[in-house]
Amino acid sequence: MRTNYNLRLPAILMMLLALFIYSCKKDLSKPAPGLTPNGSSTVARSANETVNIWETTTDQSKLLAQQGSVNFATDAGTNPTTITVDETTTYQTIDGFGYALTGGSASLINGLGANQSTMLNDIFSTASGHVGSAFVRVTIGASDLSSSDFTYDDMPSGQTDVNLTHFSISQEMTDLVPVLKKIVAINPNIKILATPWTAPVWMKTGTTGNGGFTGGSLNTAYYDAYARYFVKYIQAMAGQGIKIYAITPQNEPLNPNNNPAMTMQSNEEANFIKNNLGPQFASNGITTKIIAYDHNCDQPGYPEAVLGDASANPYVDGSAFHLYAGDISALTTVHNAYPSKNVYFTEQFIGGPGNFGGDLDWHMNNLIIGAPRNWSRVVLEWNLAADPNYNPHTAGGCSNCLGAVTISGNNYTRNTAYYTVAHASEFVQAGAVRIASNTFSASIQNVAFKNPDGTKVVVALNTASSTQSFKIKWGGESFTYSLPAGAVATFKWSGTQSGASGPPIGQTITLKGFNNDYVSGENGTTAMTCTRTTPGTWEDFLVVDAGGGKVALQSMGKYVSSENGTMPITCNRTTFGAWEEFTWGVNADGTITLQGNNGKFVSSEDGTQAMTCNRATPSGWESFGVNK
Repeated sequence: MRTNYNLRLPAILMMLLALFIYSCKKDLSKPAPGLTPNGSSTVARSANETVNIWETTTDQSKLLAQQGSVNFATDAGTNPTTITVDETTTYQTIDGFGYALTGGSASLINGLGANQSTMLNDIFSTASGHVGSAFVRVTIGASDLSSSDFTYDDMPSGQTDVNLTHFSISQEMTDLVPVLKKIVAINPNIKILATPWTAPVWMKTGTTGNGGFTGGSLNTAYYDAYARYFVKYIQAMAGQGIKIYAITPQNEPLNPNNNPAMTMQSNEEANFIKNNLGPQFASNGITTKIIAYDHNCDQPGYPEAVLGDASANPYVDGSAFHLYAGDISALTTVHNAYPSKNVYFTEQFIGGPGNFGGDLDWHMNNLIIGAPRNWSRVVLEWNLAADPNYNPHTAGGCSNCLGAVTISGNNYTRNTAYYTVAHASEFVQAGAVRIASNTFSASIQNVAFKNPDGTKVVVALNTASSTQSFKIKWGGESFTYSLPAGAVATFKWSGTQSGASGPPIGQTITLKGFNNDYVSGENGTTAMTCTRTTPGTWEDFLVVDAGGGKVALQSMGKYVSSENGTMPITCNRTTFGAWEEFTWGVNADGTITLQGNNGKFVSSEDGTQAMTCNRATPSGWESFGVNK
């Protein structure tokens, strides 16, 4: 039979058009690619990434020892100690972890003979299996861990040198400069912080001993000369091929008792920076950063005063801290007051002979974990090397400072600070960023980083008195690990996170409603509301892993209940069951939803009525900001 193609062609075209329209309508009924039905983002799950692990134990049976690797798997089961790592939430950039290279350290390293290269590569090489320290602190002139007192412009008693005619770093050319040159050759990108213990004696007033090296303060008549002293120092080191990344104007400016030492009150430091040091750097084209304070965490008002000086502030990069007094949280106090300024942790010593387990725990918890969690870009231990008798040091200087390594003749042995720094520095690259992770008050402390190459690092410490099992959850995947009491482990892996990590298990959060008020547990006796303008204890909720991908919310020891979806919700259950379990959803704008066991959503009910769990679909009143 002969077919009339002229009649069939329009019919075929009509059929194709109908199929196309149907297909488009069908696609419109689905969520857009990358969005779940409630609008949350999704990313393809990574392929069971391998996690490499290194561990140190308090009995020293394991010292940065690599363990058998584990693999991420689809998250399942519950663990009350779940570290939720979220690489999509980032904090400060990390410059590095390391040590102080004192003049005494340099002299001991210079005497190591054939082992000198081995030791320097061990500490500063970024090749695999080395500490890879990316930041080092040096002293401008003598510190208390030098064999004697000196500055770069010492004059006979009664004489001055306002023009700095006699300025010279010649005393550093025997040990410090040669060792620094070798370090820079090993790691050309290393950053160097330089700090004076005192100005030249002729610049000081009110000194108390040791030929004027102890105590006293900077005579205002010599502020300009001292600023030029810093300029000459930076230029002299540059002439040796050594770039000084940053300086602090004075080590421990509130401590007059060390040898050497010099006090500099906050108003004096601010005046020196704004009127002399900052302008001298600017006029000489010096880009070296100026970092304020460089003393204990018990006086956050000092750096705040310097940063609060409107004329000094533009010259100051940030502030530096030690922890011989105060609490590491002072770094966050100053960061919150001046969030555009950087924070650094620059010194802490271990007293010899030391207690390995106790020192490991304290330094890991407060410094390697605590300082970065409080915004520090740097963590430095004091100091790199000492001999078996804790020498060299000045008269009245630290007589029991245990080096990260002990150098005896041509040999060196590793001490506690070697391992504390190495647990981070070997794996966290310069330029990494801290990423979100939660800690637990009485068990697993931790901090997490994402390297420039995309690898992730978690450093975890067991502060409990017994072995602890914990889960590390990353996106939709997790693994479980057990760590002995007091032990520290570093975990490192590659890959891309499979979407947001979901609920922040183990964290205490606040929930802010569409009306910008906070959800309240209402003292556990009445129906919950979303009416509080500021959060208090009943507005804090601990996120508990309820299993099966669900969470429970606990406030003041009581659990939130959806009350079978027919009554206003409460926070009065001592244990959680099906009606106290919620599915945590993430919206495209970062707000979250809570879906009850009845398939309905928790609603803040326009912020004027008791909250319910009876809405079939979520909208603004069913969405909540976390920690806003």
